[in-house]
Amino acid sequence: MLVATSICKSYHGHEILKEINLSIHSGEVVAIMGPSGAGKTTLLHLLSTLDKPDRGALTLDGIDLIKLEGSALARLRNQKIGFVFQFHNLFPEFTLFENICIPGYMGSASKKEVTQKANDLLALLDITHRKNNLPEAVSGGERQRAAVARALINNPSIIFADEPSGNLDAKNAERLHAHFLALSKQFKQTFILVTHSQSLATIADRILSLEDGILQPA
Repeated sequence: MLVATSICKSYHGHEILKEINLSIHSGEVVAIMGPSGAGKTTLLHLLSTLDKPDRGALTLDGIDLIKLEGSALARLRNQKIGFVFQFHNLFPEFTLFENICIPGYMGSASKKEVTQKANDLLALLDITHRKNNLPEAVSGGERQRAAVARALINNPSIIFADEPSGNLDAKNAERLHAHFLALSKQFKQTFILVTHSQSLATIADRILSLEDGILQPA
């Protein structure tokens, strides 16, 4: 599904990522771990098209991601990629339901289809009772679950999550990890998780370690 070949990235003359090779299969959950400053977020940004490598090749479902730009890249992100970040990045002026629906409205599905999928995700993630609340009116765990629902609204090929439970207390982190596990099993959803959490890493099919710019099995 996702294939990275000889990916390299440098900043200010310092090589952050060295010849990264990675293949992700459909339905697979992969956790990437490593010390702070190792380049985990940089790698996630490259794999998810938020940044481009200096060298190397990257394909998703056979599509050359390196060559995509502008509207074509935006369309691919909307249709095939979901993002979950450490800080939920919800729009504060919209309700949880509206935040979840926004990527769907930007896609090709009808409003009825988007509404139904949003309600299904709200129920699945146990936040239906918060759907009409603004983000500031709900807990951190509920905000993050809304961010997960937003990432899933367009049935993406792959979801990238950068320290998704890093800003949560232990109870909410454990609950979010359980939801990730349920999603991976129920929908065969593909995840790449960057995390420091051993608890989250245990749900992965594979754990990889990034250190000194080199990615290898943990």
